[in-house]
Amino acid sequence: MSRGGVAVGRVHAFGDDALGEHDAVALAALVRSGAVSPAELAAAALERAARVDGELRPVAAPVPGPPARSRRGEGGPLFGVPTYLKDNVDLAGVPTGHGSAAFTPRPAGRNAPFVEQFLGTGLAVLGKSRLPEFGLNASTEYAAAEPVRNPWHTGHSPGASSGGSAALVAAGVVPLAHANDGGGSIRIPAACCGLVGLKPTRGRLAPNEQGRRLPIDLVTDGVVSRTVRDTAAFLAAAELVRRAPALPPIGPVEGPGDRPLRVGLVLDSPLAAVDGPTRAAVEGTALRLEALGHRVEPAVLPFGTDFQRDFTLYWGFIAFLIASTGRLLLDRSFRAAGLDGLTSGLRDTFHREFLRTPGVLRRLRAAERTYTGVFRQYDVLLSPVLAHTTPPIGHLSPNLPFEELMARLHAYVAFTPVHNVTGAPGLALPAGATAGGLPIGVHLSAAHGRERLLLELGLALEADRPWRRIQDGV
Repeated sequence: MSRGGVAVGRVHAFGDDALGEHDAVALAALVRSGAVSPAELAAAALERAARVDGELRPVAAPVPGPPARSRRGEGGPLFGVPTYLKDNVDLAGVPTGHGSAAFTPRPAGRNAPFVEQFLGTGLAVLGKSRLPEFGLNASTEYAAAEPVRNPWHTGHSPGASSGGSAALVAAGVVPLAHANDGGGSIRIPAACCGLVGLKPTRGRLAPNEQGRRLPIDLVTDGVVSRTVRDTAAFLAAAELVRRAPALPPIGPVEGPGDRPLRVGLVLDSPLAAVDGPTRAAVEGTALRLEALGHRVEPAVLPFGTDFQRDFTLYWGFIAFLIASTGRLLLDRSFRAAGLDGLTSGLRDTFHREFLRTPGVLRRLRAAERTYTGVFRQYDVLLSPVLAHTTPPIGHLSPNLPFEELMARLHAYVAFTPVHNVTGAPGLALPAGATAGGLPIGVHLSAAHGRERLLLELGLALEADRPWRRIQDGV
Protein backbone atom coordinates (compact mmCIF):
# COMPACT_ATOMS: atom_id res chain seq x y z
CA MET A 1 0.00 0.00 0.00
CA SER A 2 1.29 3.50 -0.80
CA ARG A 3 0.25 7.08 -0.28
CA GLY A 4 1.84 9.99 -2.12
CA GLY A 5 4.59 7.71 -3.43
CA VAL A 6 5.51 6.52 0.09
CA ALA A 7 4.92 2.92 1.14
CA VAL A 8 2.54 2.92 4.11
CA GLY A 9 3.46 0.67 7.01
CA ARG A 10 5.83 0.21 9.93
CA VAL A 11 9.45 1.36 9.51
CA HIS A 12 12.38 0.84 11.85
CA ALA A 13 16.14 0.48 11.68
CA PHE A 14 16.87 -1.92 14.55
CA GLY A 15 19.45 -4.52 13.64
CA ASP A 16 22.56 -6.42 14.62
CA ASP A 17 25.06 -3.56 14.82
CA ALA A 18 26.88 -1.62 17.54
CA LEU A 19 23.65 -0.01 18.73
CA GLY A 20 21.67 -3.24 18.93
CA GLU A 21 18.49 -2.74 20.94
CA HIS A 22 20.24 -0.92 23.81
CA ASP A 23 19.03 2.25 25.43
CA ALA A 24 21.33 5.20 26.13
CA VAL A 25 22.26 4.06 29.65
CA ALA A 26 23.34 0.66 28.36
CA LEU A 27 25.30 2.17 25.44
CA ALA A 28 27.15 4.55 27.75
CA ALA A 29 28.10 1.60 29.96
CA LEU A 30 29.42 -0.28 26.91
CA VAL A 31 31.54 2.74 25.97
CA ARG A 32 32.96 3.00 29.49
CA SER A 33 33.85 -0.70 29.48
CA GLY A 34 35.60 -0.43 26.12
CA ALA A 35 33.24 -2.95 24.50
CA VAL A 36 32.27 -0.39 21.85
CA SER A 37 33.65 2.98 20.80
CA PRO A 38 31.79 6.27 20.28
CA ALA A 39 32.88 6.17 16.62
CA GLU A 40 31.27 2.76 16.16
CA LEU A 41 28.01 3.99 17.70
CA ALA A 42 27.99 7.11 15.53
CA ALA A 43 28.64 5.08 12.36
CA ALA A 44 25.83 2.67 13.19
CA ALA A 45 23.39 5.51 13.91
CA LEU A 46 24.24 7.31 10.66
CA GLU A 47 23.73 4.10 8.71
CA ARG A 48 20.36 3.62 10.42
CA ALA A 49 19.36 7.22 9.68
CA ALA A 50 20.18 6.73 6.00
CA ARG A 51 18.12 3.54 5.95
CA VAL A 52 14.89 5.21 7.15
CA ASP A 53 15.29 8.74 5.78
CA GLY A 54 13.53 8.09 2.48
CA GLU A 55 10.35 6.99 4.23
CA LEU A 56 10.35 9.04 7.44
CA ARG A 57 12.28 12.22 6.51
CA PRO A 58 13.25 13.06 10.12
CA VAL A 59 16.65 14.74 9.54
CA ALA A 60 16.94 18.48 8.86
CA ALA A 61 20.74 18.71 8.50
CA PRO A 62 23.78 16.58 9.35
CA VAL A 63 26.71 17.83 11.39
CA PRO A 64 29.53 18.43 8.89
CA GLY A 65 32.50 16.26 9.78
CA PRO A 66 32.65 14.28 13.05
CA PRO A 67 29.81 14.36 15.60
CA ALA A 68 29.58 17.50 17.73
CA ARG A 69 30.91 16.91 21.24
CA SER A 70 31.99 18.97 24.21
CA ARG A 71 35.35 18.63 25.91
CA ARG A 72 33.47 19.01 29.17
CA GLY A 73 31.31 16.03 28.21
CA GLU A 74 34.22 13.59 27.83
CA GLY A 75 33.65 12.37 31.37
CA GLY A 76 29.88 12.78 31.21
CA PRO A 77 27.54 9.93 32.17
CA LEU A 78 26.25 9.64 28.58
CA PHE A 79 29.62 9.97 26.86
CA GLY A 80 29.65 8.61 23.34
CA VAL A 81 25.89 8.08 22.94
CA PRO A 82 24.77 9.40 19.53
CA THR A 83 21.81 11.74 19.27
CA TYR A 84 20.18 14.61 17.32
CA LEU A 85 19.30 18.17 18.24
CA LYS A 86 16.00 19.69 17.19
CA ASP A 87 16.47 22.31 14.47
CA ASN A 88 15.38 25.27 16.61
CA VAL A 89 18.48 25.52 18.83
CA ASP A 90 21.88 26.80 17.75
CA LEU A 91 24.73 24.34 17.27
CA ALA A 92 27.95 26.02 16.15
CA GLY A 93 28.69 25.43 12.48
CA VAL A 94 25.22 24.10 11.59
CA PRO A 95 22.30 26.22 10.26
CA THR A 96 19.21 26.62 12.45
CA GLY A 97 16.25 26.49 10.09
CA HIS A 98 13.28 26.43 12.52
CA GLY A 99 11.38 24.31 9.99
CA SER A 100 10.64 27.40 7.90
CA ALA A 101 10.96 28.22 4.22
CA ALA A 102 10.68 31.96 4.99
CA PHE A 103 14.45 32.45 5.20
CA THR A 104 17.78 30.86 4.31
CA PRO A 105 19.61 29.97 7.53
CA ARG A 106 23.33 30.44 7.95
CA PRO A 107 25.61 28.31 10.14
CA ALA A 108 25.32 29.32 13.80
CA GLY A 109 28.38 31.03 15.26
CA ARG A 110 28.09 29.48 18.72
CA ASN A 111 26.22 26.94 20.78
CA ALA A 112 23.07 28.00 22.59
CA PRO A 113 23.31 27.81 26.41
CA PHE A 114 21.09 24.74 26.49
CA VAL A 115 23.20 23.05 23.80
CA GLU A 116 26.27 23.57 26.00
CA GLN A 117 24.47 21.82 28.83
CA PHE A 118 23.23 19.06 26.47
CA LEU A 119 26.73 18.38 25.14
CA GLY A 120 28.12 18.51 28.66
CA THR A 121 26.28 15.27 29.45
CA GLY A 122 28.60 13.47 27.01
CA LEU A 123 26.11 13.06 24.16
CA ALA A 124 27.44 13.18 20.59
CA VAL A 125 25.28 15.13 18.11
CA LEU A 126 25.02 13.74 14.58
CA GLY A 127 22.69 16.38 13.16
CA LYS A 128 19.48 18.36 13.45
CA SER A 129 15.95 16.90 13.47
CA ARG A 130 12.97 18.41 11.65
CA LEU A 131 10.10 20.36 13.17
CA PRO A 132 7.08 22.18 11.72
CA GLU A 133 7.49 25.89 11.03
CA PHE A 134 8.69 27.53 14.27
CA GLY A 135 7.23 24.64 16.25
CA LEU A 136 3.71 26.07 16.02
CA ASN A 137 1.88 23.00 14.68
CA ALA A 138 1.02 19.68 16.36
CA SER A 139 2.05 17.71 13.27
CA THR A 140 5.39 17.87 11.49
CA GLU A 141 3.99 18.94 8.12
CA TYR A 142 4.88 21.68 5.66
CA ALA A 143 3.34 23.88 3.02
CA ALA A 144 5.65 22.63 0.23
CA ALA A 145 7.88 19.86 1.60
CA GLU A 146 7.58 16.21 2.54
CA PRO A 147 6.22 15.66 6.07
CA VAL A 148 7.91 13.67 8.79
CA ARG A 149 6.10 10.35 9.11
CA ASN A 150 5.29 8.11 12.05
CA PRO A 151 7.49 4.97 12.17
CA TRP A 152 4.61 2.92 13.55
CA HIS A 153 2.50 3.74 10.48
CA THR A 154 3.90 6.06 7.85
CA GLY A 155 0.45 7.24 6.78
CA HIS A 156 0.11 8.98 10.14
CA SER A 157 1.65 11.96 11.91
CA PRO A 158 4.49 11.54 14.41
CA GLY A 159 3.13 14.54 16.31
CA ALA A 160 5.02 17.79 16.78
CA SER A 161 6.75 19.95 17.17
CA SER A 162 9.58 17.55 18.05
CA GLY A 163 8.36 15.15 15.37
CA GLY A 164 11.72 14.55 13.71
CA SER A 165 13.36 13.65 17.01
CA ALA A 166 10.50 11.33 17.96
CA ALA A 167 10.64 9.56 14.59
CA LEU A 168 14.40 9.02 14.93
CA VAL A 169 14.07 7.54 18.42
CA ALA A 170 11.00 5.41 17.71
CA ALA A 171 12.62 4.00 14.57
CA GLY A 172 15.73 2.99 16.51
CA VAL A 173 18.18 5.40 14.88
CA VAL A 174 19.29 6.80 18.26
CA PRO A 175 18.13 5.92 21.79
CA LEU A 176 17.16 9.47 22.74
CA ALA A 177 17.01 12.86 21.05
CA HIS A 178 16.56 16.50 21.98
CA ALA A 179 13.04 17.87 22.09
CA ASN A 180 11.47 21.03 23.45
CA ASP A 181 7.98 21.92 24.52
CA GLY A 182 6.05 25.18 24.18
CA GLY A 183 2.52 23.74 24.13
CA GLY A 184 3.07 20.01 24.26
CA SER A 185 5.91 19.55 21.79
CA ILE A 186 7.82 16.93 23.83
CA ARG A 187 4.76 15.11 25.11
CA ILE A 188 2.67 15.09 21.92
CA PRO A 189 5.23 13.32 19.68
CA ALA A 190 6.11 10.98 22.56
CA ALA A 191 2.45 9.94 22.75
CA CYS A 192 2.18 9.55 18.98
CA CYS A 193 5.36 7.48 18.65
CA GLY A 194 5.20 5.26 21.75
CA LEU A 195 7.95 7.10 23.63
CA VAL A 196 8.69 8.63 27.01
CA GLY A 197 8.59 12.43 27.02
CA LEU A 198 9.12 14.63 30.08
CA LYS A 199 8.57 18.38 29.96
CA PRO A 200 10.63 19.59 32.93
CA THR A 201 9.68 22.38 35.29
CA ARG A 202 10.41 25.84 33.93
CA GLY A 203 13.96 26.73 34.96
CA ARG A 204 15.09 23.15 35.46
CA LEU A 205 17.47 23.27 32.45
CA ALA A 206 19.39 26.12 30.85
CA PRO A 207 16.93 28.68 29.48
CA ASN A 208 15.74 28.33 25.91
CA GLU A 209 16.94 31.35 23.94
CA GLN A 210 13.62 31.85 22.13
CA GLY A 211 11.42 31.30 25.16
CA ARG A 212 13.25 33.58 27.55
CA ARG A 213 12.54 36.61 25.33
CA LEU A 214 8.79 36.19 25.84
CA PRO A 215 6.70 37.83 28.59
CA ILE A 216 5.63 34.31 29.62
CA ASP A 217 8.29 31.71 28.86
CA LEU A 218 6.43 28.67 27.53
CA VAL A 219 9.42 26.71 26.23
CA THR A 220 11.32 24.02 28.13
CA ASP A 221 13.95 21.73 26.64
CA GLY A 222 14.36 18.01 27.27
CA VAL A 223 14.48 14.71 25.41
CA VAL A 224 12.30 11.95 24.03
CA SER A 225 13.47 8.42 24.77
CA ARG A 226 12.40 4.79 24.62
CA THR A 227 12.84 4.13 28.36
CA VAL A 228 12.09 6.06 31.52
CA ARG A 229 15.60 5.40 32.80
CA ASP A 230 17.08 7.20 29.77
CA THR A 231 15.03 10.31 30.44
CA ALA A 232 15.98 10.11 34.13
CA ALA A 233 19.66 9.60 33.24
CA PHE A 234 19.64 12.61 30.91
CA LEU A 235 18.17 14.89 33.58
CA ALA A 236 20.62 13.63 36.21
CA ALA A 237 23.54 14.17 33.81
CA ALA A 238 22.29 17.65 32.84
CA GLU A 239 22.02 18.51 36.53
CA LEU A 240 25.71 17.72 36.95
CA VAL A 241 26.46 20.34 34.27
CA ARG A 242 24.08 23.02 35.60
CA ARG A 243 22.03 22.96 38.80
CA ALA A 244 18.71 24.79 39.01
CA PRO A 245 19.17 26.61 42.34
CA ALA A 246 15.50 27.53 42.73
CA LEU A 247 14.30 23.91 42.40
CA PRO A 248 14.89 20.77 44.47
CA PRO A 249 17.50 18.53 42.83
CA ILE A 250 16.31 15.45 40.95
CA GLY A 251 19.44 13.33 41.36
CA PRO A 252 19.70 9.75 40.09
CA VAL A 253 16.30 8.04 39.79
CA GLU A 254 16.88 4.31 39.66
CA GLY A 255 13.58 2.74 40.71
CA PRO A 256 9.96 3.29 41.71
CA GLY A 257 9.01 5.28 44.76
CA ASP A 258 8.04 3.51 47.97
CA ARG A 259 4.92 5.33 49.12
CA PRO A 260 1.30 5.31 47.93
CA LEU A 261 0.24 8.42 46.05
CA ARG A 262 -3.00 10.33 45.71
CA VAL A 263 -3.76 10.33 41.97
CA GLY A 264 -6.38 12.61 40.45
CA LEU A 265 -7.96 11.05 37.37
CA VAL A 266 -8.82 13.60 34.65
CA LEU A 267 -10.74 11.87 31.86
CA ASP A 268 -12.44 14.83 30.24
CA SER A 269 -11.52 18.24 28.92
CA PRO A 270 -13.92 21.16 28.61
CA LEU A 271 -12.08 21.98 25.39
CA ALA A 272 -12.62 18.80 23.37
CA ALA A 273 -14.22 15.35 23.43
CA VAL A 274 -11.85 12.50 24.28
CA ASP A 275 -12.11 9.54 21.90
CA GLY A 276 -12.78 5.96 23.00
CA PRO A 277 -9.30 4.43 22.58
CA THR A 278 -7.66 7.32 24.45
CA ARG A 279 -10.17 7.16 27.29
CA ALA A 280 -9.65 3.39 27.56
CA ALA A 281 -5.86 3.85 27.77
CA VAL A 282 -6.20 6.36 30.62
CA GLU A 283 -8.73 4.23 32.49
CA GLY A 284 -6.50 1.18 32.08
CA THR A 285 -3.56 3.11 33.50
CA ALA A 286 -5.69 4.19 36.47
CA LEU A 287 -6.49 0.54 37.21
CA ARG A 288 -2.78 -0.33 37.04
CA LEU A 289 -1.93 2.47 39.46
CA GLU A 290 -4.56 1.20 41.88
CA ALA A 291 -3.10 -2.31 41.60
CA LEU A 292 0.31 -0.81 42.44
CA GLY A 293 -1.12 0.57 45.67
CA HIS A 294 -2.00 4.15 44.75
CA ARG A 295 -5.34 5.82 45.47
CA VAL A 296 -7.10 7.08 42.34
CA GLU A 297 -10.12 9.35 42.40
CA PRO A 298 -11.86 11.62 39.87
CA ALA A 299 -10.42 15.11 39.41
CA VAL A 300 -10.96 18.16 37.22
CA LEU A 301 -8.26 20.34 35.70
CA PRO A 302 -9.67 23.82 36.33
CA PHE A 303 -9.00 25.40 32.93
CA GLY A 304 -11.65 25.83 30.26
CA THR A 305 -12.52 27.73 27.12
CA ASP A 306 -11.34 31.07 28.49
CA PHE A 307 -7.87 29.59 29.01
CA GLN A 308 -7.92 28.17 25.48
CA ARG A 309 -8.90 31.53 24.00
CA ASP A 310 -6.15 33.31 25.94
CA PHE A 311 -3.53 30.72 25.00
CA THR A 312 -4.54 30.99 21.33
CA LEU A 313 -4.02 34.77 21.36
CA TYR A 314 -0.64 34.32 23.03
CA TRP A 315 0.20 31.71 20.39
CA GLY A 316 -0.71 34.37 17.83
CA PHE A 317 1.49 36.90 19.64
CA ILE A 318 4.46 34.55 19.15
CA ALA A 319 3.67 34.25 15.44
CA PHE A 320 3.36 38.05 15.22
CA LEU A 321 6.79 38.49 16.81
CA ILE A 322 8.32 36.01 14.38
CA ALA A 323 6.78 37.78 11.39
CA SER A 324 7.77 41.23 12.68
CA THR A 325 11.32 40.54 13.85
CA GLY A 326 12.46 37.71 11.59
CA ARG A 327 14.91 39.86 9.60
CA LEU A 328 16.50 41.14 12.80
CA LEU A 329 16.60 37.96 14.90
CA LEU A 330 16.86 35.22 12.26
CA ASP A 331 18.42 36.37 8.99
CA ARG A 332 18.26 39.27 6.55
CA SER A 333 16.82 36.87 3.98
CA PHE A 334 13.63 36.47 6.07
CA ARG A 335 10.39 37.31 4.23
CA ALA A 336 7.08 37.16 6.08
CA ALA A 337 5.36 36.35 2.79
CA GLY A 338 7.10 32.96 2.93
CA LEU A 339 5.44 31.91 6.19
CA ASP A 340 3.01 29.00 6.04
CA GLY A 341 -0.74 29.27 6.52
CA LEU A 342 -0.72 28.44 10.22
CA THR A 343 1.94 31.00 11.17
CA SER A 344 0.32 33.66 8.99
CA GLY A 345 -3.14 32.93 10.33
CA LEU A 346 -2.00 33.08 13.94
CA ARG A 347 -0.22 36.39 13.25
CA ASP A 348 -3.40 37.82 11.73
CA THR A 349 -5.47 36.58 14.68
CA PHE A 350 -3.25 38.48 17.08
CA HIS A 351 -3.32 41.59 14.89
CA ARG A 352 -7.12 41.62 15.02
CA GLU A 353 -7.33 41.09 18.79
CA PHE A 354 -4.12 42.65 20.12
CA LEU A 355 -6.02 44.99 22.46
CA ARG A 356 -6.81 41.91 24.58
CA THR A 357 -3.11 41.31 25.28
CA PRO A 358 -2.82 42.94 28.77
CA GLY A 359 -5.75 40.92 30.11
CA VAL A 360 -4.49 37.75 28.46
CA LEU A 361 -1.07 38.11 30.08
CA ARG A 362 -2.62 38.83 33.48
CA ARG A 363 -4.88 35.76 33.34
CA LEU A 364 -2.19 33.43 32.00
CA ARG A 365 0.20 34.49 34.77
CA ALA A 366 -2.54 33.86 37.34
CA ALA A 367 -2.99 30.31 36.01
CA GLU A 368 0.10 29.18 37.93
CA ARG A 369 -1.62 29.84 41.26
CA THR A 370 -4.72 27.95 40.12
CA TYR A 371 -2.62 24.99 39.00
CA THR A 372 -0.64 24.90 42.24
CA GLY A 373 -3.87 24.75 44.23
CA VAL A 374 -4.81 21.41 42.61
CA PHE A 375 -1.85 19.74 44.32
CA ARG A 376 -3.07 20.52 47.80
CA GLN A 377 -5.37 17.53 47.21
CA TYR A 378 -3.35 15.30 44.87
CA ASP A 379 0.27 14.21 44.41
CA VAL A 380 -0.18 13.50 40.70
CA LEU A 381 -2.77 14.02 37.98
CA LEU A 382 -3.39 11.32 35.35
CA SER A 383 -4.95 12.44 32.07
CA PRO A 384 -4.76 11.93 28.32
CA VAL A 385 -1.91 13.60 26.46
CA LEU A 386 -4.20 14.33 23.52
CA ALA A 387 -7.94 14.24 23.01
CA HIS A 388 -7.70 11.71 20.19
CA THR A 389 -5.19 9.35 18.65
CA THR A 390 -2.60 10.51 16.13
CA PRO A 391 -4.25 11.62 12.87
CA PRO A 392 -3.31 10.75 9.31
CA ILE A 393 -0.89 12.95 7.42
CA GLY A 394 -2.87 15.90 6.01
CA HIS A 395 -5.32 16.23 8.89
CA LEU A 396 -3.25 19.09 10.37
CA SER A 397 -1.67 20.36 7.17
CA PRO A 398 -0.72 24.07 7.21
CA ASN A 399 -2.33 24.27 3.77
CA LEU A 400 -5.82 23.78 5.22
CA PRO A 401 -8.03 26.84 5.58
CA PHE A 402 -6.88 28.51 8.79
CA GLU A 403 -10.17 28.30 10.70
CA GLU A 404 -10.53 24.62 9.85
CA LEU A 405 -6.97 23.87 10.95
CA MET A 406 -7.45 25.75 14.23
CA ALA A 407 -10.66 23.87 14.97
CA ARG A 408 -8.82 20.59 14.44
CA LEU A 409 -5.91 21.68 16.63
CA HIS A 410 -8.24 22.72 19.45
CA ALA A 411 -10.01 19.35 19.19
CA TYR A 412 -6.65 17.56 19.48
CA VAL A 413 -4.38 19.55 21.84
CA ALA A 414 -6.73 19.85 24.80
CA PHE A 415 -4.51 19.04 27.81
CA THR A 416 -0.81 19.91 27.43
CA PRO A 417 -0.65 23.76 27.11
CA VAL A 418 -1.59 24.24 30.77
CA HIS A 419 1.84 22.99 31.85
CA ASN A 420 3.65 25.39 29.54
CA VAL A 421 1.78 28.42 30.81
CA THR A 422 2.15 27.41 34.47
CA GLY A 423 5.72 26.09 34.11
CA ALA A 424 4.83 22.74 35.69
CA PRO A 425 6.30 19.34 34.76
CA GLY A 426 4.44 16.76 32.70
CA LEU A 427 5.36 13.23 31.64
CA ALA A 428 3.97 11.36 28.61
CA LEU A 429 4.16 7.57 28.76
CA PRO A 430 3.12 4.80 26.35
CA ALA A 431 -0.15 3.21 27.44
CA GLY A 432 -1.58 1.03 24.72
CA ALA A 433 -2.48 1.14 21.07
CA THR A 434 -5.32 1.62 18.65
CA ALA A 435 -6.84 -1.35 16.82
CA GLY A 436 -4.46 -0.49 13.97
CA GLY A 437 -1.38 -0.55 16.22
CA LEU A 438 -0.77 3.19 16.63
CA PRO A 439 0.60 4.16 20.05
CA ILE A 440 -1.53 5.97 22.64
CA GLY A 441 0.04 7.98 25.44
CA VAL A 442 -1.09 9.02 28.90
CA HIS A 443 0.00 12.07 30.86
CA LEU A 444 1.21 12.37 34.45
CA SER A 445 1.65 15.83 35.95
CA ALA A 446 2.72 17.13 39.33
CA ALA A 447 3.57 20.29 41.24
CA HIS A 448 6.56 22.42 40.26
CA GLY A 449 9.90 20.73 40.87
CA ARG A 450 8.42 17.22 41.27
CA GLU A 451 10.07 15.58 38.26
CA ARG A 452 11.56 12.90 40.51
CA LEU A 453 8.08 11.85 41.61
CA LEU A 454 6.91 11.58 38.00
CA LEU A 455 9.96 9.55 36.96
CA GLU A 456 9.55 7.16 39.89
CA LEU A 457 5.92 6.59 38.91
CA GLY A 458 6.92 6.13 35.28
CA LEU A 459 9.50 3.52 36.27
CA ALA A 460 6.84 1.66 38.26
CA LEU A 461 4.47 1.57 35.28
CA GLU A 462 7.26 0.51 32.92
CA ALA A 463 8.32 -2.32 35.26
CA ASP A 464 4.70 -3.40 35.66
CA ARG A 465 4.14 -3.65 31.92
CA PRO A 466 7.08 -2.93 29.58
CA TRP A 467 6.27 -0.71 26.61
CA ARG A 468 5.46 -2.20 23.20
CA ARG A 469 8.48 -2.33 20.91
CA ILE A 470 8.28 -1.40 17.26
CA GLN A 471 10.78 -4.10 16.28
CA ASP A 472 8.58 -6.86 17.72
CA GLY A 473 5.96 -6.38 14.99
CA VAL A 474 2.93 -6.48 17.32
